Amino acid sequence: MSILAPPAQENENTMSVEEILDELRTKTKNSLPLGVTISDLDFEGPVLVIYTEEPRKFADNGDIIRALAKDLRKRIVVRPDPKVLVDPEDAIKNIGQIVPAEAGITNHYFEADTGEVIIEAQKLGLVIGRHGATLREITKSIGWIPKVIRTPPIESSIVKNIRQYMRSEGGARKAILKQIGRKIHRDVTYKDSWIRMTSLGGCREVGRSSFILSTPETRVLIDCGVNVGSEDNGTPYLYVPEASPISQIDAVVITHAHLDHAGLVPLLFKYGYEGPIYLTPPTRDLMSLLQLDYIEVAAREAKKAPYNSAMIRKWLKHAIALDYGSVTDIAPDVRLTFHNAGHILGSAIAHFHVRDGLYNVAFTGDFKYELTRLFDPAVNEFPRLETLVMEATYGGSRDGQPSRREAEQRLCSIIRQTIAKGGKVLIPTFAVGRSQEVMIVLEEAIRTGLIDKVPIYLDGMIWEATAIHTAYPEYLNNELRDLIFHKGLNPFTSDCFVQVEPANRQKIIDGDPTVVLATSGMLNGGPVMEYLKAFASDSKNTLIFVGYQGEGTLGRRIQKGWSEIPFSSDGKTKTVKVNMRVETVDGFSGHSDRQQLMSYVRRMKPRPVRILTNHGDERKCIDLASSIYAKYDIETRAPMNLETIRFV
Repeated sequence: MSILAPPAQENENTMSVEEILDELRTKTKNSLPLGVTISDLDFEGPVLVIYTEEPRKFADNGDIIRALAKDLRKRIVVRPDPKVLVDPEDAIKNIGQIVPAEAGITNHYFEADTGEVIIEAQKLGLVIGRHGATLREITKSIGWIPKVIRTPPIESSIVKNIRQYMRSEGGARKAILKQIGRKIHRDVTYKDSWIRMTSLGGCREVGRSSFILSTPETRVLIDCGVNVGSEDNGTPYLYVPEASPISQIDAVVITHAHLDHAGLVPLLFKYGYEGPIYLTPPTRDLMSLLQLDYIEVAAREAKKAPYNSAMIRKWLKHAIALDYGSVTDIAPDVRLTFHNAGHILGSAIAHFHVRDGLYNVAFTGDFKYELTRLFDPAVNEFPRLETLVMEATYGGSRDGQPSRREAEQRLCSIIRQTIAKGGKVLIPTFAVGRSQEVMIVLEEAIRTGLIDKVPIYLDGMIWEATAIHTAYPEYLNNELRDLIFHKGLNPFTSDCFVQVEPANRQKIIDGDPTVVLATSGMLNGGPVMEYLKAFASDSKNTLIFVGYQGEGTLGRRIQKGWSEIPFSSDGKTKTVKVNMRVETVDGFSGHSDRQQLMSYVRRMKPRPVRILTNHGDERKCIDLASSIYAKYDIETRAPMNLETIRFV
């Protein structure tokens, strides 16, 4: 015999979405200045889209949109009615007459479904104009709403293909966004007030990070990662009642692109999910890159991938990219804001504001609370915050790292010594984040004469990942942006970096002293293996580890002193002796060490009521939680997978 709980109390005063839209139409028409009219409005994703035959009048008076957004309490986008759009060929001529040639416009893309013209340019400021004056002038001239994107200094095939794909799927995306918009902006159904979190993966372990944030109205999935190195515990517990059916999840929020946080997002669509994927623009592009590589590696190793490239394209159609600081409704009772996490390009702390001030919770994902060569420190100031869910990767009491300056000096010293004796340096590195940090250090060292000018060869995904970094300089730290925008120096485009084609590897192996950065970072496959096989036996050469080497990987074995490496070729195993110098340079991690984690909490504004630790082995999660409680008297917990914790 079972006792059923009574159903949640429903709100008798709920309105349908169409009733809400009718009310918004009336409010909008009554709020507009005399002579300004609209032809229609509708929800598209998290925004309210207003269509008008008079986009010029909206362009002339930017206060109209600001006043409407404040009055309606919605993010508003104004789009022209199709009948007022100038022919694209004439529009391009008009844009050329308005925008100075120095802006370096490289392309125009017209999107009839949204009434937008995407202007790709080298100098965005000259296209935008002072306080957006040039953009307004473009709208008045052609009717189309201009959006400006940067021409990447290094062409990225991923960025190019994604932008092209999104344009080609404009009609389908519009239909998807309308459907999503109706779910977001529906009225709140239930009067009950409770919030709880269920851990589906990544607690007391590293890998397969995933959480469900639930209210009576909404279920939000935060991250959906895969533990690539585990065959037994590689995927989150997506089949448990809190997450199933997957089709009923309202939104998916991704903190950053690494596979242990985003690797299984395509799988959601395989099992019926049709909702939005919220992330930052760089995360969208890097996720695609890493997921495509994931299924390619699986194919090379004769393993079955959990999804195919069609599923990657599917989630891209559902992607809603948000910039840092943009407060966005993602459900009737949940608002999301992304903040810089300082971990990799586009990495974000996801802050959720639930039910008009009832509760606030933030998920850090992976973060770095230190100014690095690439990023500003992770944000730890929020308008309100009751619970913080934070990583504990290096949360153990003895988990310290040398300063970034010490790490850089040691790296350059080892390279200098190796080059001086005629050797080659091999640096196994992860394509995203670590590679770009090392590149900036080496570029500066060569430019200032600290290291002799030798070519730095980039092999594997590193070049493509770097190209994506150049497409989003606004996500880099203030110092690097100043270097790029105001001093005309982009370290990533330095001529010391050389992209490697597979056919040219033997020339590098047989050539003069040099530095090679190659994937994979733990020596578990990829082009780095070809260089290792060639360099290992020569004592003049050096192998430098700059990233974490997981247990069971070849990298960890060499760190521990393996003197021979087996290589398979043509069905035969050949053993190569490790005579090369082997060094580990700590300090380039994208994670905070113990001291930084404690400092992050100490300086938080406001100080949270509760802190939960995850993304670390069991000992480190518990150690960090205990230390925070002992030092700051904050309620802490190191939850296990499948635990549900009620916040309210």
